[in-house]
Amino acid sequence: MERIYNKLVRDRIPEIISNKGEQPITHILNDEEYKKELEKKLYEEYNEVLGATNSNDRIEELADMLEILKALASLENKTIEDVLEVADQKAQKRGGFKNKIFLEKVISDKN
Repeated sequence: MERIYNKLVRDRIPEIISNKGEQPITHILNDEEYKKELEKKLYEEYNEVLGATNSNDRIEELADMLEILKALASLENKTIEDVLEVADQKAQKRGGFKNKIFLEKVISDKN
């Protein structure tokens, strides 16, 4: 029996499949394909975060997103720490999202 996946998987997945007595068929992506597949995976994980029905599942899916963000940062020759530093700088300049502020509209006298 064949199961078709055609998607980016974590590095140890082929080993795990082999240990179950199955044969994984894989190939290595070039950098352009890798970036595209990471972006697709990020979207997949985003939907899984939204679909999580409890706190533990949500944390698992957020962890998956974080792993993808680490890989995307690496493609830019950066680390997740570099991304977090930029996030901290933005939070210092513009704030974070802790206060739950929802902007409804802005009224201006300017034309």
